[in-house]
Amino acid sequence: RREIEESLQNHLFNIVLYCEQGEFVKAHDAYLDVAIGRAAWPIGVTMVGIHARSGRAKIESANVAHVMNSELQRKYLTSVKRLMSFAQRVRVDVDPSKKVVNL
Repeated sequence: RREIEESLQNHLFNIVLYCEQGEFVKAHDAYLDVAIGRAAWPIGVTMVGIHARSGRAKIESANVAHVMNSELQRKYLTSVKRLMSFAQRVRVDVDPSKKVVNL
């Protein structure tokens, strides 16, 4: 029996809901939350001194999206993104300001 995590299910529900409403920018934001998460991304050197910094505590595993760690989940998430792009192309009734421009 296959099950999906409740947090992932909520994100997918939001993506579908936003796409149905024609809010593709919000759907794209929900997709990014699922794909890469909201964790702080350390760029460059993170430990330059001898003292622990308060900002370092924000880089926790709770904020990291673990969806991209699995090849199967990565494929499913890519399919969700393709469906979002298709829905956006098909919906000509939606204002262009609510669409995501893919270059």
